[in-house]
Amino acid sequence: MSEKLQKVLARSGHGSRRELELMIQNGRVSIDGNVAKLGDRLEDDHDSIVRIDGHKISLLAPSEEVCRVLAYNKPEGELCTRHDPEGRRTVFDRLPRLETGRWVSVGRLDANTSGLLLFTTDGELANRLMHPSHRVEREYMVRVFGDVNEQMVKNLVKGVKLEDGMARFEDVVYAGGEGMNHTFYVMLTEGRNREVRRLWDSQGVTVSRLKRVRYGDIFLTKDMPRGGWNELELKEVNYLREMVELKPEENTMLTVEGQKRKKGVRQIRRAVRRHEERVNDDSPRGRRGRQDNRRSSSRNKDAEAAPQGRRKPSGNAANRRNPLKNKPAKPRTRK
Repeated sequence: MSEKLQKVLARSGHGSRRELELMIQNGRVSIDGNVAKLGDRLEDDHDSIVRIDGHKISLLAPSEEVCRVLAYNKPEGELCTRHDPEGRRTVFDRLPRLETGRWVSVGRLDANTSGLLLFTTDGELANRLMHPSHRVEREYMVRVFGDVNEQMVKNLVKGVKLEDGMARFEDVVYAGGEGMNHTFYVMLTEGRNREVRRLWDSQGVTVSRLKRVRYGDIFLTKDMPRGGWNELELKEVNYLREMVELKPEENTMLTVEGQKRKKGVRQIRRAVRRHEERVNDDSPRGRRGRQDNRRSSSRNKDAEAAPQGRRKPSGNAANRRNPLKNKPAKPRTRK
């Protein structure tokens, strides 16, 4: 049995089917030295040599593939691209490295939009989740600036003609606001470019903040800080696969212990902070140099704060000499 070339490449984690079709059209893919074209197929027991941009790639059979999915909390300012010519940060900078294949983004969020972004190693799953025919729900929290009346909301639910055709929200829920700022939760079943912003712009109001909070039944939870990610468990992966009519996955890369003991919010924030330090630090000495700098700066601060001629108390001595020792302590509560 044979499969389309772009489907095999997507399953092997080399991109979504849409991305791979563009690669094939642009002549970037070859089979056994011949430039591939749309419609080419590969046999299940293929021994063909496939290259992308001249580089030989590995292909996975359906039985060898392990579908993995990450949920990522995208901060504002990051780009949904693999490489930026201007050197700006991208969403792929923070993701864990893979030995084979690569992470495929399930849709995109523009630079000024934050929130939930899914990544998977299965390009076929990514393609189906993005395709409007499967009507996968995407929910956004939107803060708009301007006067919003009931007629505007009715227009957005009924449908508005945009440059690329009719578009509408499946649902609009008001969540409060003050003055000219109002917050809404809106739901779409497709992912056109800047669709949420363009719909609100059509009503004469401006989106000042946009955040995706749900994709299907995968929610952005409070324990996921900005820039943090979590790998979905097998049942969550299979929920996504069942929703787009794919066979359930039988294996997972998460260990049993890893599923029982998920990273806490503090651990994720600490990892995000360390990543920020690595990116922002221009010192060639690395982590050890940063630690020395922090230690020396703390010693300098202590030396400036301590009175001349007297050693600054520390440890138990500092506690004994605390002028507030008679002040009643606040009761501690266990959270």
